[in-house]
Amino acid sequence: MPQRRAAGGRDGAGGPTVLVARLDSLGDVLLAGPAVRAVARTARRVVLLAGPRGAAAGRMLPGVDRVVEWCAPWIDADPPPVDRAAVAALCARVRAERPDAALILTSFHQSPLPLALLLRLAGVPWIGAVSTDYPGSLLDLRHRVPDGIPEAERMLSLAEAAGYRLGEGDAGRLAVRRPLPDTTGLTGPGGYVAVHVGASAPARRLPLRLAVDTTAALTAAGVRVVVTASAEDKADAAAVAEAGAVDLAGRTDLPELADVLDRAAVLVAGNTGPAHLAAAVHTPVVSLFSPVVPASAWAPYGTRLRLLGDQTQRCAHTRARLCPVPGHPCLNSVTADEVVRAVRDLMEDR
Repeated sequence: MPQRRAAGGRDGAGGPTVLVARLDSLGDVLLAGPAVRAVARTARRVVLLAGPRGAAAGRMLPGVDRVVEWCAPWIDADPPPVDRAAVAALCARVRAERPDAALILTSFHQSPLPLALLLRLAGVPWIGAVSTDYPGSLLDLRHRVPDGIPEAERMLSLAEAAGYRLGEGDAGRLAVRRPLPDTTGLTGPGGYVAVHVGASAPARRLPLRLAVDTTAALTAAGVRVVVTASAEDKADAAAVAEAGAVDLAGRTDLPELADVLDRAAVLVAGNTGPAHLAAAVHTPVVSLFSPVVPASAWAPYGTRLRLLGDQTQRCAHTRARLCPVPGHPCLNSVTADEVVRAVRDLMEDR
């Protein structure tokens, strides 16, 4: 379907109100940051439509004026039932924002068309999205991208196709609003290694034994370590911190976690939102990356990176949340010595 008319190109003072949708998790929303900034450069207002798992990240994105939160039954990992009243309420909230245009940002395995239908019902006059499915009259811009490109570039390419461009000095890296809250009272001076425990999908977590052994090796070598985790992962974080690390599990909100990672020399993590948050504050990442999703699309973007994990296992690109291969060999084959070497390489680079 060809683009019938451009959405962007007007100057910010009298430009459009644009709704940008990214309905999934923390990392997904952070990766949408370059696209949001491109839109914000010429839009009068940017309204971000985000799911409950990504709304806090949306409030940290430069260029976002307002966040509308809604849990999409076709996107969320623990989906609610489809509810007529909830759909009607979303349409009313969108209508109240009076957007002139909308960009629906998705991953390769997600369809933008359910949301496009709802936005049409809410009266949005112009909608663009990446879509492999025939959209009929649901989209004004049906954009196509190659498979496997970095998610940030996938979303930015849609914004560009709609007529929005980053500023001349904007290299398209991830970013968060600053200033960040000062967390030195929790961590002490910067320069430590952060180890993040947990991930939304078990297959993408940093293995607990590897986290414990890596932390023990680093602290034995005189490297300060800070362990971060959600409140749900407090028990695992406590086990990792026993080697002498500072345990911050459940003690920071998202802006505070961003500051903890900003002052870290390196982050060690699985494929999880805080790895993208580290990229957004330009902290190097040692990424223990399970191949259930392609690293070309989902590895931390725009920061120095060491990618560890066997990307050739038969679980590759299955999007499995639970590892389908006994023993989780893609990550359990990595040793603490390999992680420590990667950490030291990145610390020396920095």
